Amino acid sequence: MKSIQLKLVMIAFLSFAFAISSCKKDENSQIEITDTSTSQYDALAESIITDVGDMIDEAYNLSLGNYKSTEDDTIILGPCATITLDTVVFPHELIIDFGEENCLCRDGRYRRGKIINTFTGRYLEPGTILTHSFDEYFVNDNKVEGSRVVTNMGYNTNENLYFTIEVEILITLAEKGVTFGWNASRVREWAEGADTPQRWDDVFLLTGTAEGIRPSGLNWTREIIIPLRREVSCRYIVSGSVQIEPEGKPVRLLDYGDGECDNIATVTINGKTFTIYLR
Repeated sequence: MKSIQLKLVMIAFLSFAFAISSCKKDENSQIEITDTSTSQYDALAESIITDVGDMIDEAYNLSLGNYKSTEDDTIILGPCATITLDTVVFPHELIIDFGEENCLCRDGRYRRGKIINTFTGRYLEPGTILTHSFDEYFVNDNKVEGSRVVTNMGYNTNENLYFTIEVEILITLAEKGVTFGWNASRVREWAEGADTPQRWDDVFLLTGTAEGIRPSGLNWTREIIIPLRREVSCRYIVSGSVQIEPEGKPVRLLDYGDGECDNIATVTINGKTFTIYLR
């Protein structure tokens, strides 16, 4: 978290006017009760970093010829992404290049820049370490910086492959020009679809904790209470819940729903529930 905080000290100073207008409490603390922005920051970071893993999986299979590289046969990438695989260098390198201009992907999001993945072995081989980094990478004009490190831990007691994931990213929002940081430590269990060649039926369960720092400099922590269910066939997390504790504010419960594939989630604060729409 220290590496993020050093950069965000300057960001918080430059964004002081924004922080005063958007984060101060009114006298009756009504803003504390209705402010869902921390939950939205957390959900955006979760979505962006989950998509990175899905795209790397898809790109690796495309590069091996397991899928046809056409728009109809991809789930996220589409024809505007260029995939380069180099297995001569070590660690091996896989690059997804969306180009310098916004590229409309199959999931409806616009991307540009590069995702760079290095890996020490086969994805399905226990002990393999994959490191994801970014080069001028944007999602819907939101800039993403930092890294994601994935380690294949082998099979768990459910006889499913599982992976530990360490994330440290900064996201600069296009609409406000402010930056927030997000760190996460989680476990990703491949719950369904591992024994089939296609990816449409793949389902992953996510557990773990995270912490973030808002543009104002205030922190939040979060813990997954009910495992987040990620279905590759849906662009959103379909179920699960997260407890979020913003610094100086009441605890929030972010609920992704009961399995429906949509962009609707709810946030409960002090017994009051609000609907939010995922980016």
